[in-house]
Amino acid sequence: MLSRETEQPLKRTPLYALHLARGGKMVPFAGYEMPVQFSTGVLKEHLHTRARAGLFDVSHMGQIALRARSGHVEDVARALERLVPQDVLALAAGRQRYAQFTNEAGGILDDLMIARFGDHLFVVVNASCKAEDEAHLRAHLSDVCVIEPLPDRALLALQGPKAEAVLAKFCPDAASMRFMDAGPRRVCGIDCFVSRSGYTGEDGFEISVPADQAEALASALLDHADVLPIGLGARDSLRLEAGLCLYGHDIDTATTPVEAGLAWSIQKSRRNGGARAGGFFGAQAILSQLENGAARKRVGLKPEGRAPVREGAPLFADEVSGEPIGRVTSGGFGPSLNAPAAMGYLPATLAHEGGIVFAELRGQRLPLRVAAMPFVPNTYKR
Repeated sequence: MLSRETEQPLKRTPLYALHLARGGKMVPFAGYEMPVQFSTGVLKEHLHTRARAGLFDVSHMGQIALRARSGHVEDVARALERLVPQDVLALAAGRQRYAQFTNEAGGILDDLMIARFGDHLFVVVNASCKAEDEAHLRAHLSDVCVIEPLPDRALLALQGPKAEAVLAKFCPDAASMRFMDAGPRRVCGIDCFVSRSGYTGEDGFEISVPADQAEALASALLDHADVLPIGLGARDSLRLEAGLCLYGHDIDTATTPVEAGLAWSIQKSRRNGGARAGGFFGAQAILSQLENGAARKRVGLKPEGRAPVREGAPLFADEVSGEPIGRVTSGGFGPSLNAPAAMGYLPATLAHEGGIVFAELRGQRLPLRVAAMPFVPNTYKR
């Protein structure tokens, strides 16, 4: 199987054989052969994750350790603040934070997770961007940091209301963790990095595990009656219902964190008047938007009717105007909603909740109501 983007042979995660044994339907994704679904099907996988627990293979994502040449983790944190608008220096040991790499115009190069593990930082980046992200880190932080990719580690995500009870059988510390706690833990007798986080809107955990022990750990978790393997199809519908951005779709190099509704992730210390205001790529544009607002905003959209509206559909202010005012960036059917859902960008003046806009679908204009996100309430343990 070849990657459509590069015509290079697709890579495989350490769980490839397990996916096949479990009936996984493999498809190309971000340069890897990944399961889009298993024999249960996307709908059942989605609903099972909301009701019990689902296990996702996210080993295609990039895992990188950042270590200070000085030996002081604070030096890594200060250096990383050159590249992200978040407060990394205040991140406590054993905690994780959502962030974005930004460019000179304030656009998003990638979104990532940053965790502080005692004497170093641990970051997880998107699979489609990991080579560029590593190069970006080396270009700007090599003077201060040793940048250590971790290709010998797999990454699993256990998500759903039963996730805590399941993981606690293999890792007693899991029950005491709260949302965005992160650090070394022993799981099933294996030395892992565990965070209480995920990409579904449900409570859950992400587990970084040595690649050669990933299949044993995944098999042990899947042996629990509450756990099913979940593919990319349900992962996408779960994150859409949770109102979470997918890089390259809802956010990209032409979208700022403020436009994307991610201003909540930028702490006061990095804003105008803060202790370390600015100093990151795109600071002028981002700080201006934080104070004055952005011209466009990411919004939730609920189509009226049962027909899903897909990514790329143009959005119009009414049924007759010829000029689009925005576009849909993610869309599909929400199994938990039992209705279609979408998100996209609109001018700020039209982004008020309850407003009506129209998408063009097969030559017809379909009304959509601007809606609050998440579409399904999250269940994080805070």
